[in-house]
Amino acid sequence: MNEMTLLAARRTAAAEDAALHKALHGFVTGRMRDRTEGEDIVQETYVRLYDYRRTRTITDAAAFCFAVARNLVHDHFRRLRALPPAGELAEDIACPQPRAEEVLDYRERVDILVRALKVMPPLRREIFLRRRLDGIPGATIAADLGMSQAAIDKHCTRALADLRDALERRGLQLDARG
Repeated sequence: MNEMTLLAARRTAAAEDAALHKALHGFVTGRMRDRTEGEDIVQETYVRLYDYRRTRTITDAAAFCFAVARNLVHDHFRRLRALPPAGELAEDIACPQPRAEEVLDYRERVDILVRALKVMPPLRREIFLRRRLDGIPGATIAADLGMSQAAIDKHCTRALADLRDALERRGLQLDARG
């Protein structure tokens, strides 16, 4: 094939692609109420066409595209029917996400507690974190450190008191709800 023939073939293919895209777009948007959803379906149709072409030969791309688009439109409406009926939303529906004030309060508490842990005596901090954060049983920690269970309990109690004091100095309580 010479260069002129190749260029002419590319132009013809581009014109055919443009005509197919226009016809496919008209087909889909004629069946959809939402123009944006229709454009998404046309794009998905082309994605499926290109994916299919990677492994198989398609003799009639237009027929393939219209069949895929028709199925995607049906799938779209099937999904819409499966959704619960939309009604008026009540103004008093609670958002599951925490409010901004709660997030800021939580961050403030975390900062205070982290600072309190940093100034805590190292052995007390280690015992407290292993016991409360890692969930390691007190008997295991006692055996690892060569201490009694009572000493481990006392370190945890003092660590909690240190954390509580750090929060109370800022006018906060250890429990965020109270």
